[in-house]
Amino acid sequence: MSESLNILVVEDDDALRDALLLTLDAAGHRAVGVPGGREALEAMRRDRFNMVISDLRMAPMDGLQLLGEIHSRHPGLPVMLMTAFGEVDKAVAAMRGGACDFMLKPFEPKALLDQISRYATPPQADGVIAEDPGSRDVLLLASRVARTDATVLLTGESGTGKEVFARYIHDQSARARGPFVAINCAAIPDSLLEATLFGHERGAFTGAQSAQAGKFEQANGGTLLLDEISEMPLGLQAKLLRVLQEREVERVGGKKPVVLDIRVLATSNRDMAAEVKAGRFREDLFYRLNVFPLAIPALRDRPRDILPLASHFLALHGRRAGRAARFDSGAEAKLAAYAWPGNVRELENLIQRTVILAPTDLISAETLPLAVPMQAPTRHVSLAEDAGAGTAAGPANMKDLERQHILETLAKVGGSRKKAVELLGISERTLRYKLAQYRQDGEGGPE
Repeated sequence: MSESLNILVVEDDDALRDALLLTLDAAGHRAVGVPGGREALEAMRRDRFNMVISDLRMAPMDGLQLLGEIHSRHPGLPVMLMTAFGEVDKAVAAMRGGACDFMLKPFEPKALLDQISRYATPPQADGVIAEDPGSRDVLLLASRVARTDATVLLTGESGTGKEVFARYIHDQSARARGPFVAINCAAIPDSLLEATLFGHERGAFTGAQSAQAGKFEQANGGTLLLDEISEMPLGLQAKLLRVLQEREVERVGGKKPVVLDIRVLATSNRDMAAEVKAGRFREDLFYRLNVFPLAIPALRDRPRDILPLASHFLALHGRRAGRAARFDSGAEAKLAAYAWPGNVRELENLIQRTVILAPTDLISAETLPLAVPMQAPTRHVSLAEDAGAGTAAGPANMKDLERQHILETLAKVGGSRKKAVELLGISERTLRYKLAQYRQDGEGGPE
């Protein structure tokens, strides 16, 4: 295999454990072996693993108990169990409990490596950059849920690439040959959103001169992405809930329901639980959408993705401009040290501007048109450490840093929101939302 993974082997038979470790080492993986469940949990406290391979019958903690402990502490980590022929019933129970698969002893080394490749390595896809361990974990979860028809709710800050992950789920699913239809619920006026989603018959409203299929019908046999679902008005949320429950849609002005065969994905840049608590989003619809939650981390939380993403965008926009641009070491250092409050969208916008403005094909630190000084690289800290890390010298956390960056950018452009969103790489709606939050929290911000 081309990719080296960190794998934990839990087996109380010393000879079998050594044989498994030799097989994994020969395949280029870093393998750690322990004799039991307690030792496995201790090893997981010290190190990060891509996959756990465990025997089912062990004492005092058997494989099922270990599986439960792993899923409570490390949800999403693939766990594969090894079992003898007579324990197949227990192995099936383990699958229901969250194990990714089980293998019957004895098995060939190639069969083991194939299972590792299937469950611990997300399939690659054009345009999907995931080099950081955090983003690779999310991509692995996305590839696993893609094999099902479960509804997925993708959350994360604006500009993190939620639609990219949604399209990846579609492309890795059995519906990949069907349509992928996306609709931005925040970009369509409330008065038109219902007809856009559900379609309409001729004469259903003023201007409806002919019948038209809605996004649900257009996505039949494929995947429908409801982008920024938290922006949907409450009245329409009730109608959407019925469509999701009944799997059929009725056009505006129509009387005949259309049966649907679709998978629904949804995204939001807000805290959906908080939106439900505030009464801005229906609780029943939230639970209908939140079958499989997938949180997309901010770019600052996946720092190893910054340079690969920057290189990808440089090649993309350089090719469109007919240039063979490249970064020097100073530019790479500046990109890696910046906080990226506008996430991947801000990074792409910056690279596109750089390609346009750079006088030569060698991009230096001075060529990068960053709006504010870069932030010095910091070590990764825990949430508890981060909460107490504030000093008089600067913002206490990333939320404060983002607020400072947004307000400073607004000040630089004389309060022009249009110019600010271009520099920040976020939508004007997101900017209005954040400024309203700042005023509500008493942190200032223009009206």
